[in-house]
Amino acid sequence: MFEKLEAIEERYEELERQLSDPEVIARQDEWRKLTKEHARLTEVVTAYRDYKKADANLQEAKEMLADSSDEELNRFLKEEINNYAEEKERLAERLRILLLPRDPNDEKNVIVEIRAGTGGEEAALFAADLFRMYTRYAERKGWKTEIMDANPTDIGGFKEVIFAIEGEGAYSRLKYESGVHRVQRVPTTESGGRIHTSAATVAVLPEAEEVEVEINPQDLRIDVFCSSGPGGQSVNTTQSAVRITHLPTGTVVTCQDEKSQLKNKEKAMRVLRARLYERAQAEKQAELAQTRKSQVGSGDRSERIRTYNFPQGRVSEHRIGLTLYKLDQFLDGDMDEIVDALITNAQAEQLRKVDQKT
Repeated sequence: MFEKLEAIEERYEELERQLSDPEVIARQDEWRKLTKEHARLTEVVTAYRDYKKADANLQEAKEMLADSSDEELNRFLKEEINNYAEEKERLAERLRILLLPRDPNDEKNVIVEIRAGTGGEEAALFAADLFRMYTRYAERKGWKTEIMDANPTDIGGFKEVIFAIEGEGAYSRLKYESGVHRVQRVPTTESGGRIHTSAATVAVLPEAEEVEVEINPQDLRIDVFCSSGPGGQSVNTTQSAVRITHLPTGTVVTCQDEKSQLKNKEKAMRVLRARLYERAQAEKQAELAQTRKSQVGSGDRSERIRTYNFPQGRVSEHRIGLTLYKLDQFLDGDMDEIVDALITNAQAEQLRKVDQKT
């Protein structure tokens, strides 16, 4: 591990030299690429330097203890030795995590697809709640959101909503949101006060660049039609809505959010690229990547990753057995406690597999 860390630190120092070179700065594409690599290595190098500092302090304290005959100083040195040893152990574990193989998609923007599942109109209202939760979370992170397509209902829900989130590390923090989300509450449409259970599905796809997914225009069928609103009524008289069908895979994407046919086509192509990229990854790494079908499931309430219980004000993350009694804050985008726990759990699982191999 430490040979690898030394090599990383050497590369980091080389990058610092390159980034201050006027000739490199003049080549903006190269400079931006090096800047990203430098930023990616900063956390590892900082932790490694802290580890080396803790180790040096530990050795110095041990040497002082060996040469000291002062009881009061010895008590102080023994306490310092314990503190430095604990810090060194903590940093060593942190370094093990930082050296785990990175998901190549972690820094990508994402396409999020939310669909109402079991529960009728209440499920559509819950889909709207999830949409607001993710947009509020994006605001807290300083990320940008953009609706790609939406199928709203008459009373403010969504049968389906597709949107992009752009920001540093968006996929790394949102990728665990894929799955079925269940809600338990008294619907606004329920006059008897009975608690209903509904579900909505979420799929989080890394957004692919054009160079990552090659799409042959001859493989596309593009249809245009008038946009429709809640209940299916026409909302304009121009054929601005776009439906793109990728013939080899049968993948269909519809976009009608913009008034411009060209803008709807651009958005539809972004969603199509994300779906085809994720499909290709799933085929290439079947044991690691989940297909959209396994991410989303059928939308049945029994296939759940998380439950939002309104009467008790709790949100339960079933994959790691974590329950928080802060439902209102969570739905307002205060999601980090569960997101961090999911990331920590995934890292622990990776470390376990590494340890098994060694």
